Amino acid sequence: MNPIIGNLADFGMDTISLAGTLEGKLSAVKQAGFEQIMLNARDIVGHPNGIEAAVSAVKTSGLRVTGFQVLRDFEGLSGHLHEYKVDIAKSMLEMCAALESKVLLVCSSTSTHATQDYESLAKDLRKLAMLAIPKGIKVAYEGLSWGRTINEFAQAWDIVERADIPNLGIGIDSFHILATQSSLDDLEIIDPEKIFLVQLADFMWQEIPSVEERITTARHFRVFPGEGVHSEFLADLVTRLYKLGYRGDYSFEVFNDDYQQLPLNTVAARARRCAQWLGEDVLKRSLPLPNKIRLRNIARPST
Repeated sequence: MNPIIGNLADFGMDTISLAGTLEGKLSAVKQAGFEQIMLNARDIVGHPNGIEAAVSAVKTSGLRVTGFQVLRDFEGLSGHLHEYKVDIAKSMLEMCAALESKVLLVCSSTSTHATQDYESLAKDLRKLAMLAIPKGIKVAYEGLSWGRTINEFAQAWDIVERADIPNLGIGIDSFHILATQSSLDDLEIIDPEKIFLVQLADFMWQEIPSVEERITTARHFRVFPGEGVHSEFLADLVTRLYKLGYRGDYSFEVFNDDYQQLPLNTVAARARRCAQWLGEDVLKRSLPLPNKIRLRNIARPST
C-alpha cells in the first residue's frame, strides 16, 4: 500500500476565527505556517480602505484563497425574490474573481419563501454555476443543518447530481454532519471529484438536537478539530475522504466567541496544532515546517 503523503498546505484557516483587521488576520495565518485562507465577504467589503485595498492585502500576503463565502438563501425563489438573489450572486462572483478564489460557497436555503421542489432547486443552482463559468469559479453547495429542505450532505449531493453541470459540486462541513448525525456511509455515493471544499470544526457537547441550539452552537461555540468531544468522528471523516479519493483543501471553519477575544497568533497557533494532529496522528503523514524539519511526536491538541 502506498503511504499517505501530504503537508501543511492541505489545511487552512478561515478569517471568521480571528479578530482584528484583515491584514492582521492574514499575517497571523501566514506566520503560523499556513499557505491558504478561507475568506469571508465581510472582511473584504468591511475593509476601511475599500474593496480594492482588501484584495491587494490578500494578494500581497502570499496566501492562496481556499474559497469565498457565503451566498445564502439563493435557490428556490421566484419572481422579484429570485432576481434579487441573482443580482447578489453576480456581485459575489465579481469579488470572488477579484480575489482569485476558485470556489464560491453556497449554503442551502433556510427561507420559507423558497420552494421545496428538488428540480427547481437544481435549476437555480445550475443557473448560478453557469454565471460562474466565465470567471473560472466552482460553486460548492453545502447543506446547512437547519436548511429548510436541504440539511444533509447526501441531499445536497442529490441536488448537484440533478443540476448536472461540471463546476457545481458540494461542500462538506463536519459541524453540520455532526448536528444532524448523518451517516458517513453516505460518502460512498459521492464522486470525490465533485467535492470542492471540506470544512472542519468540532464543539464541546455530544448532541445539539434543536434547530435553535444548532444555530447558536454553529455561530458562537465551535472549536478546532481535536479540541472538542468528537475527535474520533473527525478522524473517521478525513480518513474516509482520503480513501474515497478526495485530495482537495481542508479549511477550519470555527466560529468561536472566545477566540475573538484572544491574540491572533494564539488562535492561529491552536489551528496549527490541529492541522498537525490531523496530518501526523490521523492521516499518518508528514507535515513539513517552513524550515523543512519533519515533525515528530505531535500530540493531539489540548483544550
